[in-house]
Amino acid sequence: MDTDAQPSTLPERDSSPAPDQGAEQGSRFGCFSWRRKRPASVSGEGPAAESGESREESREEAAARPLLRRGPVLLMLACLAFVGLLSAFVVQPFLIPSSSMENTLQVGDRVLVNKLAYRFGGEPRRGDAVVFDGTGSFVQEEPAGNPVTELLRGAGAAVGLVPPAETDYIKRVIGVGGDRVTCCDKRGRIKVNGEPVDELYLHPGDSPSDVPFDVVVPKGKLWVMGDHRARSSDSRDHLGDPGGGTVPLDKVIGRADWIGWPVGRWTSLERPRAFDGIPAPAGPHG
Repeated sequence: MDTDAQPSTLPERDSSPAPDQGAEQGSRFGCFSWRRKRPASVSGEGPAAESGESREESREEAAARPLLRRGPVLLMLACLAFVGLLSAFVVQPFLIPSSSMENTLQVGDRVLVNKLAYRFGGEPRRGDAVVFDGTGSFVQEEPAGNPVTELLRGAGAAVGLVPPAETDYIKRVIGVGGDRVTCCDKRGRIKVNGEPVDELYLHPGDSPSDVPFDVVVPKGKLWVMGDHRARSSDSRDHLGDPGGGTVPLDKVIGRADWIGWPVGRWTSLERPRAFDGIPAPAGPHG
């Protein structure tokens, strides 16, 4: 046996056929393509066209960026303008700054003042809680202030974020033009046109008034008082001032119809039934 015989030479694998000319080249095994096939160019398109499209898209994106940046600002300005118009003509939030209307209204409550309540011929009625400008009645001279500070304060007050102007008040209407309002009967109750009023909305422990008075409300005026009589500076405190403590109708800003904040105190402010039985004034008064 010839043990020194030369080993036979292994046959070489067949090389893959040469690929067709083009972007793709075949592997030696003819099974996988190891390179991504570039899409064929469409007539009239090519690298130059793709570069032009990219530049055009970049210009469009650059032009859109300022609009995207301005969009939120414009939206915010539009919202502020809407809130400003709503507050000026329809409903204005009013931050309660003092305890003069407790327990009906608490310090920090935001009431929504209906500015349309008396806009179309209606007038305040006994029992309404009204917001008014006290200049000329409760305040004889409007306090001077920094114009910029007043502008900022007015903007904040318009949305109920800061206390209202020092000349703005909220009180309950007790007498309207022509009414005779007196204090007090043998049981300590206020009388309107001779009829006693059971004021169940008063702060617990308060008497209707510790100050006796007897006034006839002039036409076009209101006699107003706070629900917390012991803490309220109201018409009683201005009997000796011009106007006798009464508030002109044209100084009324609106009627407080709802408590809008805090959420736990959401409620409507209904006119109390205490004034339902009050008779009309006995005769014209001036």
